[in-house]
Amino acid sequence: MLWHIGNTTVRTPYRLRDALRAIYGTSFNGSIIGKKREHEFAAHLHTQGVLNSPDVEKGNDASSLGRKWRSALSQLGFITPSLTRGGLESGVIDPALSPFVEGIENLSGRPFEITPNGKRLMESDLLPAQQECFLRSLATYRIPSVLEDKYRTEPFSPLRFILNIFENIENSGEQGKLSFQEFALFVQTASPADGSKTIAENILKFRNDRTNATGRIPAFDRAYYSEVSNQVGKQASTLKDYADLTFRYLKATGLFKNSGRGIVQSSAKDQLAALLLSEPVNAISNQDYLHALWQGAELPTDNAENAAIVVTDLATKLRERGIEVEPIAVGAEIRDLEHIRFGLEAEISQLDEQEYAEAQADNLDEILAWMEAIPTRGSAKLPNGDTVKIPQGEGPAYLEWIIWRAFLAINSLIKPAWEARRFQIDQDFLPVHHAPSGGPDMIFEFDDAIIVVEVTLTASSRQEAAEGEPVRRHVAKIAEETDKRVYGLFIAIQIDSNTAHTFRSGDWYKADDSKMALQIVPITLSDFKNLLKSGEGLLDQMPSILQQALLECRASANEDAPAWKRSIATIIREASTLPS
Repeated sequence: MLWHIGNTTVRTPYRLRDALRAIYGTSFNGSIIGKKREHEFAAHLHTQGVLNSPDVEKGNDASSLGRKWRSALSQLGFITPSLTRGGLESGVIDPALSPFVEGIENLSGRPFEITPNGKRLMESDLLPAQQECFLRSLATYRIPSVLEDKYRTEPFSPLRFILNIFENIENSGEQGKLSFQEFALFVQTASPADGSKTIAENILKFRNDRTNATGRIPAFDRAYYSEVSNQVGKQASTLKDYADLTFRYLKATGLFKNSGRGIVQSSAKDQLAALLLSEPVNAISNQDYLHALWQGAELPTDNAENAAIVVTDLATKLRERGIEVEPIAVGAEIRDLEHIRFGLEAEISQLDEQEYAEAQADNLDEILAWMEAIPTRGSAKLPNGDTVKIPQGEGPAYLEWIIWRAFLAINSLIKPAWEARRFQIDQDFLPVHHAPSGGPDMIFEFDDAIIVVEVTLTASSRQEAAEGEPVRRHVAKIAEETDKRVYGLFIAIQIDSNTAHTFRSGDWYKADDSKMALQIVPITLSDFKNLLKSGEGLLDQMPSILQQALLECRASANEDAPAWKRSIATIIREASTLPS
């Protein structure tokens, strides 16, 4: 067998929250049946910025995309499913579904309504709260089930199955980690019926044999993938695709994090994982399963005693890192414990992010490789041979993320890393989504200046239409709020001359009709990359080098837009010829 969690179209689980927000309060909540509605649903998600669909932009049929997003939401219990196979009209009661929704508030029996756990996810702003929604879902999730009946095995919980394998690996005295290959070849092709201990033993044998295959590891891996592919009747690319997908959804619970291309259990959540693993897994009826999936599983932390154990463990971890934490009040109520827990998790996350920020100066080669991958929305090689790859559809988020990392590498910011970005990152410091509208993508404050950064993948005249007014407005707002010199840095793959023309004058009128002169400079990602690369040996000087370059670019802004673009390129190129 071969199983996976999630939907290959929706590779970033956190985007499901954005989809739920786009559905809520619209006619799509409980009405996404039929090719026409499915296309309209995809178009609505595109318009709301949840996804980017070339088919929608070109006026082509996007109903398949709508169905896949609907399926991703339904599979994890964030919206109800349709249990009647065919024949239903959009927005009507499903006779096969309606008995199952009895007793659940705000569910009418119409397929594809937002469930209580979906509403909880939709309303969650903090990352730990979002992760808890995914944990409630995957703690319930079973395969096969009434929703997914294609598997030929006894129903099991993938989450607990994986936790059991981790436990068996650690009990063998080995590192508690699952590599990408180990998961793809041994975990997602098995079930608890094969024995978690046996699977762990097979993984450890593979791990040892692979270590001994020094100099021929690629051939060793290919042979294994070929053998397992034949056994399950799927191509090796499918095994890898499913492993990547399932890893993403497992990490969305907060219980796991990256370790190279593999995963390890998150130390911040190890106590919660242990409590989950200690709970018995009992067979449940279809009714109980759907109720638990839609409402979200009860977690150990819903119990005050267990919640206090987890909170105490988090507090201990913070104290070990030198952070003072007030003692937990005896007899604290569950709601207070939840608030404390989320706060402690956020503190640990910020400590981790600060360490990540401080490490970026040593990761310049990786940052530059990501910048090479962005223009093609593809992949690039690191100096050590590893490949970095832009996930499909996530180019805008990764462009913001890599520019943020570039400024962290400069290492002269006077405010924390999380205050410089407006986009959200996960526990592995990877982007969840691009920055929301209504403000700049990033704001970097130095001792003597602030650089407001906006980035885009749009090109041609659409670039000016989409970015011209918002960028000027965002820079003007920051300039009004500070006495420091404020620069606007606009970065794109290519700069359209209409965009350059808009930023060339850059004036902005306030509400009282007084005029502000804005210092905005548009540069290409390639030029910015070369400037960053040139400063590898003198990153501490980069803030002044960048500011001087921006000043010189603004000094030539009296030229026509095409000539100004050429001047900017020349100035940045000259600034990039620095002695290393």
